[in-house]
Amino acid sequence: AVSASTMMALRTAARVLSSQRCSVQLRSLASSTGGDGVDMSAFKNEAFKQGRTEVPVPADVVDLADFNYPVGDLFAPPQQPADWLSHRLDAAQVEEFHERGFITNVPVLSEQACDKLLAEYSEFLNPDTRHPAHGLFHEFHDNQTGDPANVLLHALGHWRITPGFHDLVFSPSIAVPASQLIVPDDEVAVRLWHDQLFAKPPHHGGNVAWHQDYSYWVRTRPMAHLTVHVALDDQDEENGTLLYIPGSHRWTRDGLPLPITDENFADMESIMGVLTEEEKSDFKPEPANLKKGHASFHHALAVHGSYGNRSPRPRRAAVVNYFADGTRNYSEDSLLDGVPPFGVGEPCTGKFFPVVYDPEWAS
Repeated sequence: AVSASTMMALRTAARVLSSQRCSVQLRSLASSTGGDGVDMSAFKNEAFKQGRTEVPVPADVVDLADFNYPVGDLFAPPQQPADWLSHRLDAAQVEEFHERGFITNVPVLSEQACDKLLAEYSEFLNPDTRHPAHGLFHEFHDNQTGDPANVLLHALGHWRITPGFHDLVFSPSIAVPASQLIVPDDEVAVRLWHDQLFAKPPHHGGNVAWHQDYSYWVRTRPMAHLTVHVALDDQDEENGTLLYIPGSHRWTRDGLPLPITDENFADMESIMGVLTEEEKSDFKPEPANLKKGHASFHHALAVHGSYGNRSPRPRRAAVVNYFADGTRNYSEDSLLDGVPPFGVGEPCTGKFFPVVYDPEWAS
């Protein structure tokens, strides 16, 4: 009979091999800009054009991207290595992430910190009295689905506008775990990729169609990305909690992620048209049911989505996306609206992609 410890070692080895195989497949993208017969149109996302703000920014508005450190009081900044280390995940959480593609309900913010962010969020809502810095958003969709019966507010770039959202991307409670998870069997320096807001109003909140995040991000390579979803309200299935498909972070197509099936997130089941019969058989959604101030961390290939909000409660979330330091640009256009473009093959650096954590800071 095989001992329990041997079985655990075998499972760990299998997980590592699978992660490495997936990583090698996707890292091969780094030497290509979409040639070699690869149809990159499957990953074309034009939705950002609908979200362009094209609003002039007054001269006295401060772009908080100019500050690569916390500027407010969302959390107490670490003062010594032990302060960083206190935010580390344990070995079981890291193992679960690599085995299933996600972990959920990691406490990252106090209720008071969530309320601070919600107060800032409320400043963005009135279309007649936009925030003075509204023009700094990379994208802002009052309702990305376009259906008034299924409203989904979606925005990118608010970290540039208000101090709470700015500081969230630097929070050690999410940046330190990201460093542990973003590359298998290593801890690396991580940079901000971009932030997002997703908000579903009561009664008629829209869904977010099933997808893999990296399908939208193939212009940055190699794939060493991770998403942190922070619940600003309690989430459950009634108000449209985040849902995951365990093990789906291993689903690729010739080393590429699944294609984008609905760039506006409206058609919840559109992904079914690109799945194999085996993947459909394994398609067993698991609700995150995040508590207010808790986060999920998911792999860039983890299939996830969420249904609409038909409850009398709002469902609002702040999302922070990271990539490993050293990630490079493979787009001839700007990576984000309003950000100066890089040359093809150049590393993604500078004020819009700051380092938020380096393991050396904890040593």
